[in-house]
Amino acid sequence: MEFFSLPVISIALFILIIHSIETLAYAVRLSGARVKLIASALSLFNMMVIVSRMSNMMQQPFTGGLIDAAPEGRELELIEGQFRVLIGASTLGTIVGIVLLPTFVALFSRGIIHLSEQGGSVPRLIKLGFKNDLYKRGINHISKPGRRYLKGINSRAIPKRLFFINMMITAVYTIGVLSALYAAIIVPDRGHSATMASGLINGIATILLTLFIDPKISVLADDVVNGNGDYTELKGLSIMMVMSRLFGTVIAQLIFIPGAYYVAWMSKFFVS
Repeated sequence: MEFFSLPVISIALFILIIHSIETLAYAVRLSGARVKLIASALSLFNMMVIVSRMSNMMQQPFTGGLIDAAPEGRELELIEGQFRVLIGASTLGTIVGIVLLPTFVALFSRGIIHLSEQGGSVPRLIKLGFKNDLYKRGINHISKPGRRYLKGINSRAIPKRLFFINMMITAVYTIGVLSALYAAIIVPDRGHSATMASGLINGIATILLTLFIDPKISVLADDVVNGNGDYTELKGLSIMMVMSRLFGTVIAQLIFIPGAYYVAWMSKFFVS
């Protein structure tokens, strides 16, 4: 099927990796609180977030290539199907991140300790890992999620408002590039303006994540390190956030087309 062509599958794998990294970034602060090295954990968290969010912007020229390759007269039908596959890849990537979360909490805990010992140098940490075969020892930390991992978590204590906000921001962030590109097909006379709107959409989503989501988890992680908070509460909040990310990628399927028409409508204000 044209919806599952080689270029689509390649981009889908790229998006899957991006969303897996975004999801696993929540494991970093859990690990930092676990080993009482929250500052070192924050540097690793920032690195992962920057890589994943910059990579999300890098998908634009590749997905734009799908539009260029679409046969004339079938652009809307074909591109909608292909873009929905890509949104599905974001959901699958989030699921992969959730499944790997317990394993990476353990791996990041060891990594943060070694990062602190190496003076905060990530290249030296990577070199150390290959030199001392630390990557082989990481196999021993592989674990699967289960009911035991959720033991002690009180779902009623989890702020539902934060769950909803993160879910909606994730939905917008997921379709930011795709809706803008689809809008360029809807209004070809304003295609360039519509396409460039993706940077604005993702930029606003990133700012909202920084303002409303990241500080809450960081403060709770600090409380755990200082002995004023409960690690189980932090773990519960982190799990809630990755689950809200999952629901956000599903909602992205619903708002993809409305979002594209909204971008198409907004694009007329960018044209003088």
